[in-house]
Amino acid sequence: MTSASSNVHKTNVHKTIHVAVAVIYYQDQFLLGYRSAKQHQGERFEFVGGKVDTDETPHQALIREVSEETGMDIRQNYALKLGNIEHDYGDKSVCLHVYQISLSAEQFAKYHRKTLGLENQPLIWATKPELLAKKFPLPEANITILSWLSLPTQLVITLPLSEFSHDPDPAQSWLDYHNNALPKHAWGYLRPKAELAGKDLALSLALAEQLLTKRPDIQAVLPLSIAQSLRKHCKLNAQIIAGHLSQSELLAYDVNEHHNYFNLSDFNLPLIVSCHDKTSIQAANQLAKLRVSQLLPPVMAILLAPVLPTKSHPDQPALGWKDWSELAKLADVPVIALGGVAPNDLAEAQSFGAISVAGIRQFLEKVN
Repeated sequence: MTSASSNVHKTNVHKTIHVAVAVIYYQDQFLLGYRSAKQHQGERFEFVGGKVDTDETPHQALIREVSEETGMDIRQNYALKLGNIEHDYGDKSVCLHVYQISLSAEQFAKYHRKTLGLENQPLIWATKPELLAKKFPLPEANITILSWLSLPTQLVITLPLSEFSHDPDPAQSWLDYHNNALPKHAWGYLRPKAELAGKDLALSLALAEQLLTKRPDIQAVLPLSIAQSLRKHCKLNAQIIAGHLSQSELLAYDVNEHHNYFNLSDFNLPLIVSCHDKTSIQAANQLAKLRVSQLLPPVMAILLAPVLPTKSHPDQPALGWKDWSELAKLADVPVIALGGVAPNDLAEAQSFGAISVAGIRQFLEKVN
């Protein structure tokens, strides 16, 4: 073995430590512990959790660690899987298995005044706005979790421009309709045209910009090409939350190739990707891992569809909740349920592993 190859094997050789992380919350209050200066990533706050032992699953470790650190018994609480995060600190590598735990009113009343955990670590309750504003510094590997927590309970998708093809001015009709139909402060996925090239791209870009200007309350998810263009307008930056990749774009992107037809390494916003099967979820997981390793904004979520039959894609076979749930378990990022669902299906969707729901017609407000 040469000296050079020997040096390669001496660097970055860490056994990955698997850690169960509990994002414990009640309404908009989230539980954080404080790491002492002597600990790795010390003098920072963290979500409750700890190392997964060799003889237990991440969920079992979650229950044990929460009990050991806080005294809480969460065996009966539903643990919603958010995702897995791999992070290399240089001196150690970790894989965080992240779950969201909603407390009952009784549990919160019992524990919210306790300022010390069972290991004498300070405990605090932070509001969601405080967390997202990064008021409480977290270990580097936890930063992705904040992006996940910013996701809304519902994502509204705009109607295609083709729905207004019989109007004298379809583009103006599309704009007027969504100006009135998008709920206040909605997260909206804005995509007037399905094919984004040439004149279609220019038209979609113009309509998205006009709608965001008319509705400054909207938080926008945009196709990657539109998001990249609109980001040049500083006045709209705060409204653009994430870029979207279709499944075909996702599968066409090679995480090991530096000459893809679009450049994600320069895209400094989170991503939401569409998936319909195991292969695309695996590709999404690879992209998510790459974004974390490059210290770029993460893959925020997967849009997994279709759960149920839809009017917009009547010929596409629906997964059904059982098969949808099995696919969702494969994801390393939060999963949004899309296809045949309505806003009032949120609780059912979450019981199958969804972080939130998305849709078109049932999510838009009725316009006279």
